Amino acid sequence: MRLSVAISLDLGVQSNLGTPPQTSYPTHSPLAYAARNTCAQIRAIFSRYAECVCARAGVKMHEVEHTIEALVLAAGEGSRLRGCTKHKGLQPVAEIPLLGRVLWGLKQAGVKKVFVVVGYEGHSIRKEIGEDYRGLEISYITARDWERGNLYSFMAAKGIFQKEFLLCMGDHIFDPQLVKSLMKAKLEDVLVLATDKKCYSHDDTKVQERDGRILSIGKKLDSWNCVDTGFFLCSPRMFDYGAKVMETGASELADCVRLVATDGSARVVDITGKRWVDVDTRSDVKRARKLVAEQSQKGRGPSDFVAHYINRPIENKIIYLLSDSSITPNQVSIFVNVLAYTVTALFLLGHLLAGGILTFAVGVVDGLDGKLARIHGCETKLGRMEHVFDLLYEFSWLIALAFFLSRSLGSTPLMVAACSITFIAFYRFCYDQFGRATGVSLDVYGSFERVFRRVAGRRNIYNVYILVGVLLGVPFYSLMGILLHSALTAVVYAYRAAVHLHAADEVGMRRQGAS
Repeated sequence: MRLSVAISLDLGVQSNLGTPPQTSYPTHSPLAYAARNTCAQIRAIFSRYAECVCARAGVKMHEVEHTIEALVLAAGEGSRLRGCTKHKGLQPVAEIPLLGRVLWGLKQAGVKKVFVVVGYEGHSIRKEIGEDYRGLEISYITARDWERGNLYSFMAAKGIFQKEFLLCMGDHIFDPQLVKSLMKAKLEDVLVLATDKKCYSHDDTKVQERDGRILSIGKKLDSWNCVDTGFFLCSPRMFDYGAKVMETGASELADCVRLVATDGSARVVDITGKRWVDVDTRSDVKRARKLVAEQSQKGRGPSDFVAHYINRPIENKIIYLLSDSSITPNQVSIFVNVLAYTVTALFLLGHLLAGGILTFAVGVVDGLDGKLARIHGCETKLGRMEHVFDLLYEFSWLIALAFFLSRSLGSTPLMVAACSITFIAFYRFCYDQFGRATGVSLDVYGSFERVFRRVAGRRNIYNVYILVGVLLGVPFYSLMGILLHSALTAVVYAYRAAVHLHAADEVGMRRQGAS
C-alpha cells in the first residue's frame, strides 16, 4: 500500500492589487507571536492526524514515500539503429516505442513527473509521446548542442531541479525494481550510480568502486568490478560539476561522473539481479523484447511448481514471439476457453488420455493473455473476470470426468467431485477475501505461505493427478487425490488466513490505542 501525506502551512499577506501592504509588523510584536503560536498548534494537529492516518494504513511516518522527478536524456541520433525509425526512441519494442517503455517503467517505479531532453527529431518525439504519457506528466527540454555529447544534453536541464532527482537514458529498458532500489538509496553526496556486477556488452561503461565509492569510470578501464547501468540519483550540484568539466573541453556525462568521483562524492548502489538493456543495435532490440517478456509475469510470480518450473519458461518463449504480432489478449482468452471445453468434451466422451494431455496445453496458453495485456499496457478491469471463467471450466473438467466414471462406478465419483469443488470454492474464497482485507496475496504474506504455494491445490497440480491416474489405469484415484489435496489446501488456507488477520487486528488496535 502506498500512502502520500503532505502538510504545508504558510502564512502570508498580499493585497488584492498584487502589491504587498505598506504596514509591516516586527517579529517580536504580540501579533507575530500569536500568529506563530497559532500556526504551530495547527501544524501539531495536522501532524497528529497524519500519524493516525499512517497508523491505520499500517505504515510509519518515516516510511511514507516522497515524490521524485526524473530527467531522461533522449537527444541523441542513435545512428546504429538508423533506418529503422525516425528516432531511436521511437523504435518499437513489443509494439511500444523504446522511449515509451522507459517512461512507463519510471511510472511503475513511482515517478510522477519526467523532464525529457530532446534534440535530434525532437518534434517527432513530442508528437508521438505527448505531454501525458500513460498518466505520467511530461515536460520537454531542447538541447541545442546535443551533437557535441550527452553532457551537453544533461546541462540543458540546468536550473530545473531544486532537489534530488533521477537521471536515466532514453534507450535503457529496465526492471522497475531497479529504479525503486535507487530511489531508496540515501543521497549523502552528489550522486548515487546504480551498478551491476554482470557485464552484458563490451560497450558497457566500466566502474571501479571500493566500499561503495566510485574510484574510476570509463569504457576502457583495465581494472573494474561493476558496470554503469545509466541510472543515477543526483543532487542539483551535479550541474556545477558539469559546468566545471565542460570548461576542460569534455563532452560526455561519464567525464562529469569521473570529476565527481575524484572529489569522493560519487557512490554506488548494487542492483545486480535486476535486469536492464541498453538498446543500441537490432540485437539489443531482441534482448529488450526478451526482457519485456520475462517482466510480463505477475509481481508475485507463478504459484505452484508446475507453473513455476514448467509453464513459465514455455510461456516466456511464446510471449516473445507474440509480442510484436497483431494477436490480442482477448483472442487468446477465447482460444483458451475453446481449448478448455474441448477437454471437458473429451473427458465426457471417455477420451481421458487425450484430455489429460490437453489440460497441460490449457495451463500454458491460459497464462498468455494476461502477459500479453501487461506487455502492451492494455490491462482492464474486465480482464479480471478471466479467473472466474477459469474456475468454471476447471469445475467442468471434474464434473465431466466424474460423470464418465459414474457409468461404471455409480454415484461415488460424482460425490467425490462435488466435495472437491466445495473445498476448491471455499479456499479460493478465503484466498480472495484475505487479499481484499490486507492488499497482499496470501501466497506471499509469510515465509510458510511462500513455500506452501508451490504445492497448494491448483489446477496445474490437479492435472498431474489426472494424467498419472489415466496412465496407470486408475482415473478414480485421480479424483480421490484431488479431493484430499483440495481438503488439505482448504484447511491450511483458512487457518493461516485467520492467524494473519487476527494478528493484523491486534496491531491495528494497539496503534489506535497509542494514537
